[in-house]
Formats: sequence, C-alpha cells, structure tokens
Amino acid sequence: MRPIKKTKSLCPECLQVIEALVYEENNCVYISKSCPQHGDYVDIYWSDYELYRRSEKWNIVGSGVLNFQKKREKGCPYDCGLCENHKTCTVLGIIDVTNRCNLNCPICFAHAGAVGYLYEPSKDQIRHMLRNLRELKPIPPTALQYSGGEPTVRRDLPELVAMAKEEGFRHVEVNSNGILLAKDLEFYKSLLDAGMSTIYLQFDGLTDDIYIKTRGVPLLDVKMRVIENARKLKHDSVVLVVTLVRGVNDHQIGDIIRFAAKNCDVVRGINVQPVSITGRINRAERERMRITIPDFMKLCEEQTNGAIKISDFRPVPWPVALARAVGLLKGKGYPEFTAHPHCGVATFFLVEDDDIVPITRYADVDKLEEDFWEVYKLASSGKKFKAYLKLIRASGRVRGKLRRYLLSVLIRGSYSALGELMRRMVLLGCMHFMDPYNFDLERVERCCIHYALPDGTIRPFCSYNSIHRQTVERALSIPYPIKVESRAV
Repeated sequence: MRPIKKTKSLCPECLQVIEALVYEENNCVYISKSCPQHGDYVDIYWSDYELYRRSEKWNIVGSGVLNFQKKREKGCPYDCGLCENHKTCTVLGIIDVTNRCNLNCPICFAHAGAVGYLYEPSKDQIRHMLRNLRELKPIPPTALQYSGGEPTVRRDLPELVAMAKEEGFRHVEVNSNGILLAKDLEFYKSLLDAGMSTIYLQFDGLTDDIYIKTRGVPLLDVKMRVIENARKLKHDSVVLVVTLVRGVNDHQIGDIIRFAAKNCDVVRGINVQPVSITGRINRAERERMRITIPDFMKLCEEQTNGAIKISDFRPVPWPVALARAVGLLKGKGYPEFTAHPHCGVATFFLVEDDDIVPITRYADVDKLEEDFWEVYKLASSGKKFKAYLKLIRASGRVRGKLRRYLLSVLIRGSYSALGELMRRMVLLGCMHFMDPYNFDLERVERCCIHYALPDGTIRPFCSYNSIHRQTVERALSIPYPIKVESRAV
C-alpha cells in the first residue's frame, strides 16, 4: 500500500465527516475510512494509478466566489450555500423544477412517487434562484440546466426557459428522458422558440434490454424519435447522457460513440456518468458495480478499435488557460473549469468520411495549452500586443478546417464564436459524481456544478445529492401519494 493523501470523507451510514486515506495498491487507487460507530469502508477511487498521476498535472485551484451565501459554522460539507471554503465559481447552475416524473426507474429513488412528497418550486421561486445564480461574483454563470424529476411534466417549462434567458443565461439546457419530446413536436418547438439551447437526453444504450434494466421499460424507440424530431426542427444540440453501470451497458460505449458520429448533424455531445451508489451495499457488490473514469477511457479505446485513445482525453480543467488568457485580453471574466482534476475528463472528435477523428489529430493540445499560459503571463505583465501576437500564432498549431473557428474564438472571445467551433465537433466526456462511499471533501470544495435552491443557497452537486437533497426538498414540499407513476411511452 502506498499512501497518496489524507482527506475527509463521509460515513455512508450516518453521513458524519470522518478522516480518510487515499492510497495506491496494485496500480489501483482506493479510499479507506473508519467510522467509530459503523466501522471500516474501502472503495475504489480511480482504477488506474498512472492515469491518476497524469491527471494531477491539471490541479488548478480556482479563486472561488466573493459573495458567499453561508458562513462557515458546522464545517464542510454541512455549510453548503456556498461557503467561504468553496474554491470554484459556478460554471453550470442547476434548478430542479419538479420531482414528478413519467417514469419509475429502478436506479432512481428520488421522484415524487417513490419518496411520497411533491417538490415543485413556483415561478417566483425559480426567478429568485436564477437571480441568485446570476448575482454570483466575480464571474456569474451563463449556463443553466433545468432538471428534476422530469422537467417536461411541467407544461409551463417554455415560460421557465424564457425566464432564464431574460435573466441573462445564454445557454439553457433541459434534462429529459425524452418521452414528451418524442410524442409532441409542438412542445419541443415551443422550448426552442423560448430559447432552449440543448436537450440533455437520457440515453443509456442502443438496445431495449438495457432500458428495461435501468428504466423499467423499453425506451429505444423514444430516443430515436427525439433524434428525428430534433432533425425535423433543425435543432443541432442534443447531448446523449449515459448512466454507466458495469455489467449493464458498459459494452455499448463504442456503439453509442458511433451512433453520435452517425447523427452528428444534431448530436453535439456524449456525457457519460458512472452510476452513483446509494443505500446499504457491501464492498463486493460495490466493486461489482463500480466503474471509474479510467475504466471509461479504456472502454472508449477498446470499443472504437483505437479510433479514440486514452491519450486523447484531458481532465476538465484543461480550458482554464484559454479562459484566463482571453479573459485578460478582453478585460472580462469567463467561467473557469477549475474542478478537481479527478472529477472528469473529455475530448472532442470530428467525423470525416464516416471516420471518427479526435481533436488531438488536428492539434497538439498540450502545446496549445502551454501557449495559452504564455499569453496569460504576457498579458498579466502588460505586454498585450505581444500577447495578441502569441495568441494568433498559437492558432497555427491547429490544422485543417478547425483553425478558422478557433482563431475566431481567440480574436472575438464571444459566445457565438465558441458556438460555431463547438458545432464542428462532438464532445465526449465523463463526469464521475460522488456518492457517500467514495466521497472526498477536497473534490466537493472544487465543484463547479451547483444547484440553486428556493432557500437562497447554492450547493455543490455531490454534497447536495449525497447529504442535503431530502432535507431541503421535504422542507419545501407537500405530501404526494406513493405510487408507480405512468409509464406510457
């Protein structure tokens, strides 16, 4: 056993903060901890130590927010709100608009029919949450996700999308299982007319046996109809969101990548989320289900026959150098992805003559990042002309048709220029959200995906879902009959 770091974690039983050790053994990274009341726990943190070390290069600590919503009293993660411990600004704000759902998924226990209460903020509450996010300093978020439950069960969702745009969110996405979007083309269009940018489409695989296991019903036809409806409406921003479970759908990563490539006229990305483990479960069962970011990267390489390699991925903080360099030259702040380097990875690929070509074939992305840091240093020392020249030369590292779009981003620094670049590629990413078994407070303090709540707080994704959700929702809910919701598809 080789110790890597000491940190703090949670007891999965009582959710009290306890000391934890992250260590390496047989090229696998584990987290171990002991609760005085409930005993010892060991879980896999990252399944490959060499890849763990490689990601540490991008350990970039952010400057956090200036206007905290909560004082530090009980200690992290109980003071989430955000408190002064938090080191990363909000990049993506999330608002759950309901906990109602038109499915009864076996892997979900948080919908209204299962928990027995209805959580559904009013329009006034949602506007307050939007404003609370936009008032964050020094860099307010410009991206928002409406989530749930199933947001489309609220027929006023188009009004909520329009409201988010009114409050200054340039990118508004809706997280959905797709049932209503497949059935009702006019409703889909009404969301687009209101200003919706992206559908964040639940997409666990390409065969119905997977959906029966994960969602309880066959849903493949629903997913295909959403893709076709997007095409009919010329909506070119659908993200496929894969809940990845070992032994259930991990054999279809390559198929999903090829599906996205085939439909790249409307599919903008694939976001893979390894399943979070809740409830009482022994170590053997956890290890059977647990799948980590290195596992995902290896599956991509194996199942695309090397078209996408492990070496094509970079941790989430890679764009920080670009954001800081362009921000300093333009005299404004851009959201910084200063998440913990072990929270997620991503790459981009293009489709050429039906071939999948990662962005790393077009550019040496590590040299490009070094150029951005050099631009930032030059601009920081007042040498802006030299910084601009360096920035323009940096674009020369990008080959082929992407160079023009990258140069536009570097010179204009605008949301529209970034959108033009993004529409030439497909994002392939993996975010491993934590559960009480693999919880690491160091990662929570660096989270950049935050929930806005009716009580005025803004809370990191993993601490909210692991600790706070039930307490917050129950306090702001009304009774709801426990039943199986409609499964009509």
